[in-house]
Amino acid sequence: MSASRTERLLNLLIALLNTRYGLRRGELREKVYHDTSSSESTFGRMFERDKSDLRQFGFEVETVMDQGWGSDDPATARYRIGKESNRLPDVDLTSAECTVLILAAQLWEQAALGSAAQDAMRKLQAAGGLAEAELPAGVQPRIKPAGQAFEDLVTAMHTQHPVSFTYLAGSTGREELRTVEPWGLGSRFGQWYLVGFDRARGAKRFFRLSRFTSAVAVEEKDRYSPPEAFNVRKELDSLPELPVQSATVDVAAGRLLGLRKRAQEAGAPDAATGTPDAGWERLHVPFRDVEVLGEELASYGPNVVVAAPAELASAVRRRLQAAADFAALPVPAVDFPDTVPAKRPRKRTSEDQLRRMLQLVPFLVHNQGLHISEVASSFGVTRKELEDDLRILICSGLPEGYPDDLLDIQWEDDHVYITQDLDLNRPVRFTVDEACALLTGLETLNGLPELAEGSALESVTVKLMAAAGEEGLKAASIAGPQVGPANSAHLATIRDAITGGRQLHLTYFSAQRDSMSEREVDPLRLYSLDNTWYFEAYCHSAHGLRNFRLDRIEALEPNGRRVTEAARPAEGFPVKLFTPNDDDTVVTVELAPQGIGLADDYYAERTAPLPNGGLIADIRFGSTGWLPMFVAQHGGAVRILAPANLADAAGDWIRAALARYGG
Repeated sequence: MSASRTERLLNLLIALLNTRYGLRRGELREKVYHDTSSSESTFGRMFERDKSDLRQFGFEVETVMDQGWGSDDPATARYRIGKESNRLPDVDLTSAECTVLILAAQLWEQAALGSAAQDAMRKLQAAGGLAEAELPAGVQPRIKPAGQAFEDLVTAMHTQHPVSFTYLAGSTGREELRTVEPWGLGSRFGQWYLVGFDRARGAKRFFRLSRFTSAVAVEEKDRYSPPEAFNVRKELDSLPELPVQSATVDVAAGRLLGLRKRAQEAGAPDAATGTPDAGWERLHVPFRDVEVLGEELASYGPNVVVAAPAELASAVRRRLQAAADFAALPVPAVDFPDTVPAKRPRKRTSEDQLRRMLQLVPFLVHNQGLHISEVASSFGVTRKELEDDLRILICSGLPEGYPDDLLDIQWEDDHVYITQDLDLNRPVRFTVDEACALLTGLETLNGLPELAEGSALESVTVKLMAAAGEEGLKAASIAGPQVGPANSAHLATIRDAITGGRQLHLTYFSAQRDSMSEREVDPLRLYSLDNTWYFEAYCHSAHGLRNFRLDRIEALEPNGRRVTEAARPAEGFPVKLFTPNDDDTVVTVELAPQGIGLADDYYAERTAPLPNGGLIADIRFGSTGWLPMFVAQHGGAVRILAPANLADAAGDWIRAALARYGG
């Protein structure tokens, strides 16, 4: 969508909102489009496209036909937009309901529906529906990003386009091209699943996103209709959990303490698998899913080798071989944009701009006099981007274009005021993405006992469903993961220590260092990604802020001392799992199309797109010793380009691991 088209849609919207009886197409062509050169059929197609675009932004264009002779003539038809039918209904929320709703929106802060959740909250704020709320200490869950495939599937699902991708079939172990009508996305057993209609097989199928071996291609020229009243959570509840199996693995002596914690030592040698080499120990590891364990074992590189079952050994070798093949490809030219930092590029920026401007007007009406930098921060844009929006807005208005017919916004003293809003003073109804973000988030919070037991979660869900209307019904197409902690005792101890300002002593396992350590820490705050909980603390051993996973804590107890003055939480939220320091190493990586989401997961400082849909990214790492594990784990989705010594180390690690399998 070009800038000129953005302005045209805005002026068309204002004209149709501010007419009581409607405007004929000829009037719109003359006064809004100023079109005198195109044919009637060409203009008609453009007008229909613009009506479709306005529908995507929440505005339904009504067609009013004259009565009597010639009433079916398109030239006599009049068009308008009802001032109430497209507006977000009033939503009156209590402080407790606002607290729950903020937590639900923040669930998506790093995930695919994050921007939709922010847009929905801004609409509620502009409508005056949000009350003052205080977030509870220690209840700050987040949904872990599920990768680029998730984002592409959500887009295809809500626009009702089929998708195609290559998929590693669990039954045959072969990669197959699938074309699917996506009906729903949900989390089950700690994994994201797509539920949809497989066109080749003519039946409903379940697809686990971690088995996708290519990027998702959206068939934008094709459409489908999903089944009525589809509920992905009900569908996934019918999916049986995989049975527990046992893997036989040989582990280098004294290594991989985390794996050993859940494994059993093997007994007498098995004739089928032979005996481990000298310096190696044989373990039996319970597992349910070959691909999940295969991803973990691939990251351990040459420190582990699978003896049985054969399909697990194949899964590990496939990941290692994909990583080796990716590393062997020619290195692309690294050309970062001049602007730093450069976020991963987003599509449809002009649509984003128009959507933002439609939110901006009611926001300014209800927040008169805000400093321009505060307004820009609220919308997550730069001051220049905001001023570009404002300049378009003040040139937009009714067809005649007289001064009183234009939007009137002033910001000469850096404080923004709006005195003429032309009936854009109320936010439009929720989009499908916005309704899904909030309602799915509220449903996900049911996994937290302290929220599920209260009445605010239920009451705010009822109010949001009523406000979302038909779009709210489509929220059943997405089901979030479990967010409750596995160890509620540790969670309670840490929360009490945070509230009381008390230090903790913990025994902690570091997966990167493969070692145990004793630490004295000042706990600062708790947060989670799915059901993996962390707490941020000032570590007196490291003399700095660190993040600790609750499931890696061996022992935890108060040490009787109060927290020190050095304990200060990092700026901003969500807490970053990787706190930047001056002595960090900046690593340049190439991400394959299916792995570009890693740029956001690891807070890339700058990125540059590649012609094949991949990405070059600069990522800051405090410790580089584990990067070979990182490359091996993601099996062909990422490779290191610089520094050269780290690229060589990763290559050596992968080749040594492949050698264990005779490759």
